[in-house]
Amino acid sequence: MNYQQILDTIATEYLSMQSTGKVASYIPELSKIDPQKFGMHLYCINSGHYSFGDNNERFSIQSISKVFALTRAMLLMNDTELFARVDVEPSGDPFNSLVQLEYENGIPRNPFINAGALVISDILISQLDNPKEDFLSFIHSLTGTTSININPKVFASEKAYSHRNAALLNLMKAFGNITNDIETVLDFYIFQCSIEMSCKELSTAFMIYANGGKRLSDEHQIVPPQKVKRINAIMQTCGFYDEAGEFSFRVGLPGKSGVGGGIVAIHPNQYTVTVWSPPLNPKGNSELGMYALERLTTLTGFSIF
Repeated sequence: MNYQQILDTIATEYLSMQSTGKVASYIPELSKIDPQKFGMHLYCINSGHYSFGDNNERFSIQSISKVFALTRAMLLMNDTELFARVDVEPSGDPFNSLVQLEYENGIPRNPFINAGALVISDILISQLDNPKEDFLSFIHSLTGTTSININPKVFASEKAYSHRNAALLNLMKAFGNITNDIETVLDFYIFQCSIEMSCKELSTAFMIYANGGKRLSDEHQIVPPQKVKRINAIMQTCGFYDEAGEFSFRVGLPGKSGVGGGIVAIHPNQYTVTVWSPPLNPKGNSELGMYALERLTTLTGFSIF
C-alpha cells in the first residue's frame, strides 16, 4: 500500500475544499489558532511514518486526552469497579450535556463525554500520589518524547471558562459519584486537556491501541490485549460525541476527536493516523479532519468493516 501517495492525494484535494467549520471559541485561547493549519500523519505497523502539512506542530489535544486517562484508570482498577461509576453507552447528546446525568442518577453514559472524563479524573486523583506527573510520564513513555507538556495559556483560558464542567461535577457529587474536592478534579481534568502534541506524536502514542497494547518501538506490553479491545470498542461507539454513528458510517475506524481540531483513528494491526484541522463542524469535530479520514479509508479500500 502506497500510503504516501494516498496522503498526497488527500492533501491535493484539501487545497480545493472550502471549510464551513468554525474554530472553537468557548475556550478563548483556542480561537487564536490559525484556521488554515492542516496536517496528517499515518504510522504503519509494517512500514513506518507517512505525513504531510503541519504534522509536526503541536496543538491542544483536548478530549483526545480522555483515551489516555481511561487507559490509566483501567490499568489501576478492575473493570467491574470502574464501569460501575461510568457506563459504556453512546450518549447521543452533546459532550457537555447535563440533562442525561440528571435522568441517570449521576452515572455518565461513557468515559469520553465530559461528565465521564471527570469521573475518570476523580478516580485517578484517588489512585495516584501525583496524577499530573503520572499522566505526563505515561504519555512520555508511549511517545519516547519527554518534552510533551501543557500549554499554560490554554490551561488558564479553559479554567476561567469551566463553569459548565463545574456544574457537571457538582451534580455528580450530589449523586455520590465524585469523591474528591471539585476544584481539584476540575484542575486535573483541564490539565489533561491542555496537553499539546503533534500529529506524529499522537499517532505514535496511539500505536498501543493498534498493536495489541504493545509499544511498537520495543514491543513492550503496556496494556493487556483484553483492555485494548474494550478501549477500542468505546472509541468506535463513543469517540465522537453525538456524531459517533456518522464517523463509523463515513470512516469505519475507532477514534477520538478533540475541540482543538485533532482526530486520531486506528486500524487494528495496520496503522494509526492523526489529522489536525482546527475548524469544527456543529458537533464539535474537525470538519476537514473527518473528510480526510473518510478519504483515507475510501482510497485504501480498508476499514474495520
